[in-house]
Amino acid sequence: MQNKFFSPIFSLVLKCAPLKSMLSAVLLYVLGVGIADYLGINTHWNVIWSGLSLCLLLLLASAYLRAYFDLLEDAPRSQLFRENWAENNLQSDNQLRPAVLLQVALVALTAAAVLALLLILRERGNQTAQIFLFLIFILSFFQSVPPLRLVYSGYGEILQAILITNLIPALAFTLQYGEPHRLLAMITFPLTFLHLAMSLALSLPRYATDVKFQRQSLMSRLGWQRGMNLHNILILLAYVVLGLAAVFGLPWALTWPGLLTLPVGLFQIWQILQIGGGARPNWRLTKITAISTLILTSYMLAYALWTG
Repeated sequence: MQNKFFSPIFSLVLKCAPLKSMLSAVLLYVLGVGIADYLGINTHWNVIWSGLSLCLLLLLASAYLRAYFDLLEDAPRSQLFRENWAENNLQSDNQLRPAVLLQVALVALTAAAVLALLLILRERGNQTAQIFLFLIFILSFFQSVPPLRLVYSGYGEILQAILITNLIPALAFTLQYGEPHRLLAMITFPLTFLHLAMSLALSLPRYATDVKFQRQSLMSRLGWQRGMNLHNILILLAYVVLGLAAVFGLPWALTWPGLLTLPVGLFQIWQILQIGGGARPNWRLTKITAISTLILTSYMLAYALWTG
């Protein structure tokens, strides 16, 4: 009896968590701290762990709020539910109520609010970090909650890319450094393009479903052909911007590790071109390549920063 009660909840916690976003957030947060370390700032580990935990809790709360309102509005709209657990659990005797999702989201939000208060009290004079913290909270919250529901605005992927690759490393950096630095923009903007390209590639397999259920994603708003063209342009643009950053002052020791992943990016472009040309898609390989391009580039840049 006990297993029947707890198993669906634990399954929900594990399967509904935005693992890809959380993994990316951890890596980009470490990259942000790495920029401060590269500039010679002594790291404060209690602040690092508090900031990282805060970001992960907000991402978790955002995912559960999104799932909660998806289920309230129209369960078929939720790709997350269909793929993970809803089709089975909504037909079972142990049906999970939407209230469970809301409760988990509120717990995560409460924990995040406590950490935010502690960080604000500790960083009273650090207004820049407080601004980034506020922006992360606002963007995470209104991505999922009505009336805005930015995740289904057709521009949700752009906002998510800004959140993960710009705001989170900016918070990590300013909590240590106290103010923005040009290295932050030089390193994170190319990653924004890669994150957006990854989102377009991951949304391509469900393009027909998004159109059928009138779920606005960037790919469905643009159309599959223009969306795939934009995907390819974004990947090329990411490496061009990284190369230009070296011209404008980014040390070569930080530039070339990021450029090492260019072959992976080109392979990702080739996959999309093949799909656009009518070849049979290998969605699993496309997904792995899209995620790997962002993760490997972020890792190489973070490694260069921490060892530089």
